Amino acid sequence: QFSTTVVSCEAAELQPEGGGEPVRGFHVVLEDTILFPEGGGQVGPPHGAAGPGREAGAHPSCPQPDDRGRIGEEPVLRVRRRGAQALHFVRAAPPPGTRVLLSLDWERRFDHMQQHSGQHLITAIADQMFGFKTTSWELGRQRSVIELDTPSMTAEQVEALERSVNEKIRERIPVTVRELAADDPEVETVRSRGLPDDHAGPVRVVSIEGIDDNMCCGTHVSNLSDLQVIKLLGTEKGKKNKMNLVFLAGNRVLKSIEQSHSTEKALTSLLKNGPGEHVEAVKRLQSSVKLLQKNNLNLLRDLAVLIAQDFKSKPGQSELFVLHRKEGDSEFMNIIANEIGTEETLLFLTVGDEKEAGLFLLAGPAEAVEKLGPRVAELLEGKGAGKRGRFQGKATRMSRRGEVQTLLQEFISHQSPEA
Repeated sequence: QFSTTVVSCEAAELQPEGGGEPVRGFHVVLEDTILFPEGGGQVGPPHGAAGPGREAGAHPSCPQPDDRGRIGEEPVLRVRRRGAQALHFVRAAPPPGTRVLLSLDWERRFDHMQQHSGQHLITAIADQMFGFKTTSWELGRQRSVIELDTPSMTAEQVEALERSVNEKIRERIPVTVRELAADDPEVETVRSRGLPDDHAGPVRVVSIEGIDDNMCCGTHVSNLSDLQVIKLLGTEKGKKNKMNLVFLAGNRVLKSIEQSHSTEKALTSLLKNGPGEHVEAVKRLQSSVKLLQKNNLNLLRDLAVLIAQDFKSKPGQSELFVLHRKEGDSEFMNIIANEIGTEETLLFLTVGDEKEAGLFLLAGPAEAVEKLGPRVAELLEGKGAGKRGRFQGKATRMSRRGEVQTLLQEFISHQSPEA
């Protein structure tokens, strides 16, 4: 918590991260703040922000996420940087001059500290061990990604890197922060991708003792032991000649283990065997399902032929054949149409839920199908396409099949939908 004074507030809108209608509220500027703002690129403390900015070596589109907290009892929904100011978005704002208590969401802050310091450590050790330079990184909601300037990274290298960074964590190495003048010669020796265009004031350097000096304005732990543990989840193909290294640090590793353990318990209950046998059990189930699907498909084909033959065997065949079946697919319907023949008979076939969505096929004389197909799709509130005497597609309102049947019967009787 931190006591400060409201300097100004102005009406503003916030676009929710998940989309939707903008939220109306206010941008509040405080005399000073403990909430880290998203965006920006300065590496010196701006007015109205005690812990501002983002890592100078980070990709411009991937700044460290902002903090959350409260101004009094009002939740701070977003913190942005505008020039030298931190803008705190709230729904209701106190007037300028008001003394307020600013509270920080520590769980979110500490998570970002662990991921950011973890990135510094991984970046430094990957460079020392293999000469892999970090070109950018992203602190994601569930996992973080470091882009390395290498086209490939072996599983053995990933394993060795993970082992090395965790050794450093166990050594309890201090992490310190220094501020240097922008013209200090030491600035040139610090790892960085250069100062941002809007840089002002001193240069902030985060150091992992004996391992790394990095120009950065992000939030960090004070000792590597606070990282607890780092887990490298593996690599993914990145941009041209780049490799993305995915990692978790600290509490995210514990949460991942907890989630995996819950999944493991559920699978043990479902599969009736131990965790070591889950993979083989699933493989057996997959084989069984494939066999059942194959048998089911063969049975559906045989059933389609029998249905068609039964219709053809009856004396005085009707000019209209209508059939609905819950189980089936497009092939099932087309087999029936092929067996019956569509030169003289109009067929309306559907499969799926009787009152919800499904598939339909209209088959028959080409001219009739061409006229009726779009009308059928419209009645079923679906979409379809046709050619050579067949019109088929998806329907969202199978409950209107009766209306389609009436339409087809009227057409057969009058040979014209208008009549």
